[in-house]
Amino acid sequence: MKKIFIAFTLAMVGLSTSALAVDASCEAKATEKKLAGAAKTSFLKKCESDAGATTASAACEAQAAEKKLAGAAKNSFVKKCSTDTKAGTAQSACEAQAAEKKLAGAAKTSFVKKCSADAK
Repeated sequence: MKKIFIAFTLAMVGLSTSALAVDASCEAKATEKKLAGAAKTSFLKKCESDAGATTASAACEAQAAEKKLAGAAKNSFVKKCSTDTKAGTAQSACEAQAAEKKLAGAAKTSFVKKCSADAK
């Protein structure tokens, strides 16, 4: 159990570190395409989502290999792990946005709940 917790923690740290690189990469691509306004916002959201899914999947694949899973068990584990990781990452991102907006109490709870639902 301790090894699973450590692996998950390391995966989350890796995701948060790579998220900064993803932001910069997506931002550069948007600038290169000369996007602005709603088009830029939409592009960045999709770009970051696609990159996050790839990173989460890679971390989950590594965990499956460490557990020596194969076949259907591996596929099932990777699918669940990726879903759980995306949900946790979305929750963290939404909480960060709430903090930036200086929301508290019921307003924060409502914002985070809606933001997380929209991310799914």
